[in-house]
Amino acid sequence: MISKIPEALQRIIDARHHDPFEVLGRHLHGDDCRIRVFMPMAESVKLEMGQLPFRRIEGSDFFELEVAADKVSEYYRIEWKDKSGNTHYNYDPYCFPSQLPEFDIHLFSEGRHRHAYRIFGAHLHETAAISGVLFAVWAPNAARVSVVGNFNHWDGRTHPMRSRGGSGVWELFIPELDSGSLYKFEIRTQEGEVSLRTDPYGNYFQCRPETAAIVVSDSDYQWGDGEWIGNRSTANWQQEPMSIYEVHLGSWRRDEEGGFLNYRDLAHRLTDHVKGIGFTHIELLPITEHPLDGSWGYQTTGYFAPTSRFGIPDDFRYFVDYLHQNGIGVLLDWVPAHFPRDRYALARFDGSALYEHEDPRKGEHRDWGTLIFNFGRNEVRNFLISSAIYWLEEFHIDGLRVDAVASMLYLDYSRDPGDWIPNQYGGRENLEAVDFLRELNSVTHDFHPGTLMIAEESTAWPQVSRPTWLGGLGFSMKWNMGWMHDTLSYTSQDPIYRHYHHDLLTFGLLYAFTENFVLPFSHDEVVHGKGSMIDKMPGDDWQKFANLRLLYSYMFTYPGKKLLFMGSEFAQGREWNDSEALDWILEDHPYHRGVTTLLTDLSRLYKEQPALHQIEFEYPGFEWIDCHDSSQSILSYLRKDREGKELLIILNFTPVPRDNYRIGVNHPGSYWEILNSDSEFYGGSNMGNGNGLVAEKRPWMGRDQSIVLTLPPLAAIMLRREEG
Repeated sequence: MISKIPEALQRIIDARHHDPFEVLGRHLHGDDCRIRVFMPMAESVKLEMGQLPFRRIEGSDFFELEVAADKVSEYYRIEWKDKSGNTHYNYDPYCFPSQLPEFDIHLFSEGRHRHAYRIFGAHLHETAAISGVLFAVWAPNAARVSVVGNFNHWDGRTHPMRSRGGSGVWELFIPELDSGSLYKFEIRTQEGEVSLRTDPYGNYFQCRPETAAIVVSDSDYQWGDGEWIGNRSTANWQQEPMSIYEVHLGSWRRDEEGGFLNYRDLAHRLTDHVKGIGFTHIELLPITEHPLDGSWGYQTTGYFAPTSRFGIPDDFRYFVDYLHQNGIGVLLDWVPAHFPRDRYALARFDGSALYEHEDPRKGEHRDWGTLIFNFGRNEVRNFLISSAIYWLEEFHIDGLRVDAVASMLYLDYSRDPGDWIPNQYGGRENLEAVDFLRELNSVTHDFHPGTLMIAEESTAWPQVSRPTWLGGLGFSMKWNMGWMHDTLSYTSQDPIYRHYHHDLLTFGLLYAFTENFVLPFSHDEVVHGKGSMIDKMPGDDWQKFANLRLLYSYMFTYPGKKLLFMGSEFAQGREWNDSEALDWILEDHPYHRGVTTLLTDLSRLYKEQPALHQIEFEYPGFEWIDCHDSSQSILSYLRKDREGKELLIILNFTPVPRDNYRIGVNHPGSYWEILNSDSEFYGGSNMGNGNGLVAEKRPWMGRDQSIVLTLPPLAAIMLRREEG
């Protein structure tokens, strides 16, 4: 007759025991001890020390040994044979005490553990000179959590984890496990449902469509960017030029077979291209791990892992390091606003709305079909802030562009009336998200001085890029979406109608210095039927390219840092397609090459001329000469540096050349063209003022001096005064 299995053991067999250490491992009884293991794969088990055989508990896969306590070391090894007769040797995971310090768990529960990624996830670990992997996960509403992987046949009965009580943390040290192991967490909910979940803190994952995390060792990568990091921490970035090349790594270039390039190969090719044009930074669309190529990385599942599409984590370290050593900064798009519903990842992670809100009026993003983080929960804020620190610290990233900030700030963002819950004061502001963003920006700036936090924020929320101690959100900069929309709306008009829309160009100066602005022509403007940058321009081919050169000249002479999406630098003809490489063959076409040449010269002047970059966020850096000439669609203004030196910019937004066009200037002297977007070098008609201009003592536009010049069609000219 088969004896009945005790209830505690049966719960192990059924993989529903919340405290496996109560049953398994070494338990003292006076001078004796009992060792119990559960090994479904074993035919027989022995204690390696002394070769004492275990007894199988009848009708089960439990094996027991009762022995004098002094005959067994605290950490013992067992020998077991599988059902094929193969012999294995393992330390028993259930003879080890808790490995996570209480202080770390306490900090995490309070939301103040800035390096939570160092305790959660899977880490090579050593205790009592025994090496292995320490796993830890936060799942407070789980009834049981197990580590499963290719080392235990993905069997959730084999390695159930230890609960750390009310903290909701589960941990398990598996000795003799090494890097390269595949793993997930098997979670049993309070309702009895069982699911496999990938590690929220995983550092490396299988390439999609597979979703297992991979144990990686601590990196021993030898960084060579010490000079860059040192300079970054002391530089006054507000007064330095910043032109950003926005890149989607999967479609920038492909290999000969159409496959992805490795991070290391991309580093060399990107550096050559970016340095050749003169951009100061690149900004990567999210390379945080994500399941769907078509999401461009904005539906993130791995907040602590560079995507395996392009290589291993150390390959990405090389990528950043190489660009830094070549004087190029690296920014990363980062997505704390929402996450995908994929059931292997964060969604209802432990059977409850753990990372998201339970109520869909707060927890679901209707437009994107995603879930919204619960910013009021300490552990969730800790997760996200630790992720931000991870990229800045472990990969030397120079800053994060925070995606979709507007959707975080407003509880009624893109929601119908009645489909949102007001805050405690009855308002629409998401106060928990506001507190999170302020904490995020304060922590990142404190831990890594000189790094940048950039908001993609499209509303009139005040002081987005002002310090938290002044009531601001604490971002370094904010994308100027209003300027972008107004500018593209204006330049897409046929020139004959532009005089009706002149205010689209002048209105932006009313708020240009209320924030630290980035001027973005980003990926969002060249997809989903919006057309490429060149395709937005009106007219025949000559006019299209002239308009685009004029637009870029306007951008580089307007106050604010610059951002341009890949392909726009050579006037990609078609919309961006994330599944194909850019049309690099166009670089050889004269008109397209002219756009690149112009951008190269604009980048050089932007760096060389302090007037173009030294005062981009304050009124003293800009002065209108004439903003009222709507009838001829002409703008003229000055850019100034800290010493008061000026550059004169005149923009003609019609295809009509203007001879004898007089403008007022502040000082006498000679004025010389240092840029003309109509130059033949760029594919223009080569009209201009090549012989220089001398100011006359003739008052004009409220100034004592004036000059008379020729304005080429659909072109920008930049003049510098020479004294004497």
